[in-house]
Amino acid sequence: MKNQTLLERITINPKVMVGKPTIRSLRITVEQILKALANGVSAQELLGDYPELEPADIQAALFYATELVSEEQVFSIAV
Repeated sequence: MKNQTLLERITINPKVMVGKPTIRSLRITVEQILKALANGVSAQELLGDYPELEPADIQAALFYATELVSEEQVFSIAV
């Protein structure tokens, strides 16, 4: 799946989950998916726990996070 197509799965709506990035306007946030994966929940378990999720949704959450991190800039500050 192309990167732009993945990013189209990420939606931001101030009326859904207080504007946090969600998957396809569902009440499942990118943050929820990332935290679950970071805590050892497998993609298969997530798909079982959230039947409305698709494998591409998990891939989209990961890609979205990498896009955010890739834009980070670190500046040294003399103290």
